[in-house]
Amino acid sequence: MAKPVRIKTISEFHKFRGLAAPEHPLISVVDYAAIKHSATNNHTSWVLDFYSISLKRTTNAKMKYGQQEYDFDEGVMFFMAPGQVFSIEVIGNAAPNHTGWILLIHPDFLWHTSLAKIIKQYEYFDYAVNEALFLSEKEEVTVTSIIQNILQEYHANIDKFSQQIIIAQLELLFSYSERFYHRQFITRKINNHQILNRLEDILSAYFDNDEAIKKGLPTVQYIAEVLNLSPNYLSGLLKVLTGQSTQQHIHEKLIEKAKEKLSTTDLSVSEIAYELGFEHPQSFSKLFKTKTNYSPLGFRASFN
Repeated sequence: MAKPVRIKTISEFHKFRGLAAPEHPLISVVDYAAIKHSATNNHTSWVLDFYSISLKRTTNAKMKYGQQEYDFDEGVMFFMAPGQVFSIEVIGNAAPNHTGWILLIHPDFLWHTSLAKIIKQYEYFDYAVNEALFLSEKEEVTVTSIIQNILQEYHANIDKFSQQIIIAQLELLFSYSERFYHRQFITRKINNHQILNRLEDILSAYFDNDEAIKKGLPTVQYIAEVLNLSPNYLSGLLKVLTGQSTQQHIHEKLIEKAKEKLSTTDLSVSEIAYELGFEHPQSFSKLFKTKTNYSPLGFRASFN
């Protein structure tokens, strides 16, 4: 697999895409229609050393980001932090017909601002294996108006207030985006319940195939990787759908399997703990008592 192409600065991005030099070296809003596509770059992977937020429609291209593919028939927003890998594949021979915009923010622009410390707390930047944000028409108007405000601000004469005003617009953009992601958790129920079903299948297979004996207790990180989601995104989704975190779902499955073994086998508590991936039987007994109000032996005795 070819090594991803790294683009270090916003000026370098503009030059590579056949655009005029940016008006500001650390922040830029680009009209996708102005970006020149080269067939030689098809199937190439990219890494940017700056933040990228985009709203895009493309008639004949797919984007691969975090092991998932997306088309752009709807208005789709993507949030990428520095260092994340993505690629765009053009379908057929025709050049893609892009519409939308891309906002580029170099981390240096955020120095000495409120966003410098908190930008990474917005979970959508952590979607190393990404869930795109699908916007309604009304939501699209909202975010695009904020982008226009940013564009107008750095088009004007830069003064001592410019950075503060742009930072305020970025915070507004991120807050709206957080709201829209939360809405998406609720409204895209078919997709989300498929994830719930897959989570159940993954946990069942983990314990049924003795993976717990080989690898220990299943971790949130492991489950998220199998589902092609980030740990934060998965827990956020599950919290909205079920009120429980990923860790709580893992514990539920553990207790279910433990009850099954306690009620249908003669295995000792230590043997059951080992089969479920616990290093120490005491840890298993403590969790079981916390979740059921029974000790493992007390639960077994209730069946006799």
